[in-house]
Amino acid sequence: MAPIPLQRDIVQRPGTTRTGHAHGPRPASRTSLPGIPLAPSAARRFVRAALAEWTGLGVPAAVGFSDRLADDAVTVTNELVTNAVVHAGTTVDLVLRLEEEGGDEPSAALVLEVTDHHPARPVSGDEPGADPGPAGGHPGELPDPAEYGRGLQLVATLADSWGITYRTGLKTVWARLPVDDWSAPPAPPDGEALRRGLRAAEILAPAARRTERDDAVWDSRGAPAFLAEASDLLAGQLDEDLVAAIAGQLLVPRLADWCAIWLETEGAGPAAEPRLARVWHSEETGTEPLRAALEREPLRLPAGVGPGPVPVPVPRPAHHGEEDRDDTPAPTPHPGGRDGAALAFRITAGGRALGTVLVGREGVAQVPEAVASLIEDFVRRLGLAVGAARAYTRQATISRILQRGLLPSKVAEIPGVTSALVYEPSDDGVVGGDFYDIFPCPGDRWCFVLGDVQGSGPEAAVVTGLARPWLRLLSREGFGVGEVLDRLNRLLLDDAMEAAEAAALMVAAAGGQQLHDGTQSRFLSLLYGEVVPLPDGGVRCTVASAGHPLPLLLRPDGSVRPAADPQVLLGVVEDVAYESQIFDLAPGDTLLCVTDGVTERRSGPLMFDDGDGLARVLAGCAGLPAEATAERIRRAVHEFAELPPDDDVALLVLHAD
Repeated sequence: MAPIPLQRDIVQRPGTTRTGHAHGPRPASRTSLPGIPLAPSAARRFVRAALAEWTGLGVPAAVGFSDRLADDAVTVTNELVTNAVVHAGTTVDLVLRLEEEGGDEPSAALVLEVTDHHPARPVSGDEPGADPGPAGGHPGELPDPAEYGRGLQLVATLADSWGITYRTGLKTVWARLPVDDWSAPPAPPDGEALRRGLRAAEILAPAARRTERDDAVWDSRGAPAFLAEASDLLAGQLDEDLVAAIAGQLLVPRLADWCAIWLETEGAGPAAEPRLARVWHSEETGTEPLRAALEREPLRLPAGVGPGPVPVPVPRPAHHGEEDRDDTPAPTPHPGGRDGAALAFRITAGGRALGTVLVGREGVAQVPEAVASLIEDFVRRLGLAVGAARAYTRQATISRILQRGLLPSKVAEIPGVTSALVYEPSDDGVVGGDFYDIFPCPGDRWCFVLGDVQGSGPEAAVVTGLARPWLRLLSREGFGVGEVLDRLNRLLLDDAMEAAEAAALMVAAAGGQQLHDGTQSRFLSLLYGEVVPLPDGGVRCTVASAGHPLPLLLRPDGSVRPAADPQVLLGVVEDVAYESQIFDLAPGDTLLCVTDGVTERRSGPLMFDDGDGLARVLAGCAGLPAEATAERIRRAVHEFAELPPDDDVALLVLHAD
């Protein structure tokens, strides 16, 4: 996925001062961004480019633009766009507007507006559609950070004033930043204004494409700011190809005219060819010729090369018929036909070589030493990002393999009962602790299981991998529901379980993963039941709940009641005698079983099951088949909060036909 291309509309709006006197056109710039994780970085680039463009156009108030204003505007925009993406997930509209105030002491302010299309309830409790007005001077009126995060507190600190406006289907958060020490000076001569505007544009938007690069911007302030922005953009990216794409656009055209990034294939031998992950050129027409030249002559650095810059020949372009001739004269050095210089940098992390970065400049004999040093620092950060992305990919792959092995490939069909299952592991890259099963047993019995191991990762995988086959074995040996839980509880407390946990800790430690106290992973909440078909229709259920959310029984009239009594978790207390409850599931009745990922789903301080919330949703499912009931519960869980669930979501519905 490439960074978001910016589409910017610059509008010059006529306006008046608060005193009614007309002033010049009011600059405004707007863009729309998709609600994806790359939106904040695109918004930051948009703000700097807009400020630079206004400066270049000679807007009077732009003489007051400073580094501090630009940094504050970027920070505020980043917080507001991030907040909109995380909490709304819709398209985000960003507007920048410059307001000028007349009078004896003229002033100006930069106004930022971020609009999403999924409005939440008003922050201050006002009705939707109301504008709470400025809030920057009233810290006590800030929304609860537990629900809204701390981004708005940062906005309130940096902005002169801020507020939230609700409209039908829209929510706009705006902030007003004063332009530093602005007064309207006499207009300078045209040439001087142009030079001043271009210089300010260079400072405010060093990433803008330029015909002449000024390396003076990489001074004691520019280089740290670039590296900080690069770290921010690269950190948290979980795909190494996306990391390479972002890195290419950070390097070009700020530091180089073109670049290429090779990544080593993980797990391949030293003789394996690295793959060309990204090629980027400041001129769109130059990308493909450069790629062709690099694919024809891949870059190979000696094994002993460190992270520092290595001068290398500039890639040669392919010429028609060159591959068939041995006496082809040397072509022009660069794919674009211009001489230049190229440097290669080894990408490393943890002492391991992960790839190579090649950068080039056109029309110069060498890359300035300060720029080469800056690129070297950038490549170090790139190595950390690639290493982190690979570690996440390894962990996620192992988790998916474990998860497939720990869950049944298919569940049994119970005669006279329609079942529906929802299982959604949390997207945290580690194996979850929830598991399920439905299987037949001798004596015309069918058993169902819904469990949740304390914790996640390898320790939870060990418990799940042992508990599910133990349950099948004990059930098929003819033990009753309560007896099955008694024996499973003793097994969880047995020394064999301790040995299994130790093995899991060793496996995890080999992968460098930091683990919590493994002893807690013995704790297991379990809902276990047995179903026997009745001759007149329906089934007889025997269930027991060990520290698990209680199953709910829904009658056709919409009444809902718990179908089991609460009992202690498995693996906690040794001398426990688990008891079971027996009831009939008549035709039209529904039994709902869930894990705590459903009942404890949070929205701020509230949980989904507060005030019997799950029972209320289930009551509205009277008369629905199993699949429709499961889907309605699943949808209600997701819609309860704006953020996706942070725990595994598992639910089982049994509907008597």
